[in-house]
Amino acid sequence: MSRTPRDARKIEVACPCCGAVLRVDAELGKVLHHQPPPKHEKAPDLGHAAQLLKKEAERREALFRQGAEDERVKSELLDRKFKDAFKKTKDQPTGPPLRDFDLD
Repeated sequence: MSRTPRDARKIEVACPCCGAVLRVDAELGKVLHHQPPPKHEKAPDLGHAAQLLKKEAERREALFRQGAEDERVKSELLDRKFKDAFKKTKDQPTGPPLRDFDLD
């Protein structure tokens, strides 16, 4: 294949990212032709995507249930601590509160 001087000014460049092909005029520095990247033959698997969404929803629900259980236990723990503290201070006499400068 012999190249004419006119063909020598044309450069074909393939994009490493998407695979598009550009034909550029080296002398002018302008794109003469753009060939879009090839289309992917494989369509996205919607069944797999739906399955992933279902698993994610189940995981969120499990985390919510665990958080609700943790809050219930936390509430019970605080209630027990309050009752214990109340029993300890129930029989102590009450007086005016001590202020910091009263201690000196």
